[in-house]
Amino acid sequence: MSAILKDTEPQLRPMRDHDLPRVVAVEQRSYEFPWSVGIFADCLRVGYCCWVLADGERLCGHGVMAVAADEAHVLNVCIDPDYRRRGLARELLHHLLGVAGEHQAQIVFLEVRPSNAGALELYRQTGFTQIAVRRGYYPAAVGREDALVLGKTLRHAEPGKR
Repeated sequence: MSAILKDTEPQLRPMRDHDLPRVVAVEQRSYEFPWSVGIFADCLRVGYCCWVLADGERLCGHGVMAVAADEAHVLNVCIDPDYRRRGLARELLHHLLGVAGEHQAQIVFLEVRPSNAGALELYRQTGFTQIAVRRGYYPAAVGREDALVLGKTLRHAEPGKR
């Protein structure tokens, strides 16, 4: 009898308090200006939709979204550099959009750096369009960087479509 080894895909699950040191480690590996453990702890405490992508015991990505009234706001989508270019950011974003729909959100907003070409392309492919610019929103190595505000209307009449 032979054993067949199967590559496993990272699994989505809710973020928990004990995940925070590993979430922050991914954040620090990914961004020049990462969120702190306190920011993530506050997101969990106030009940934001916080998810992780887990590859066994290793966390390879996370997402945070606030939902209120009929709107959702994607606050953070992050994939560990070692796990990029595998479609995980797309999977995480689609999951967050599904959660927004489950909460009856009609529109989803997010901010993105204009310099983040990969994220911009993902968001545009997912149906987000630019609706505004926030001047000087992000810290940068020199000064501040603008944020593009993107939005996407959710269609609740078509279950399973995002």
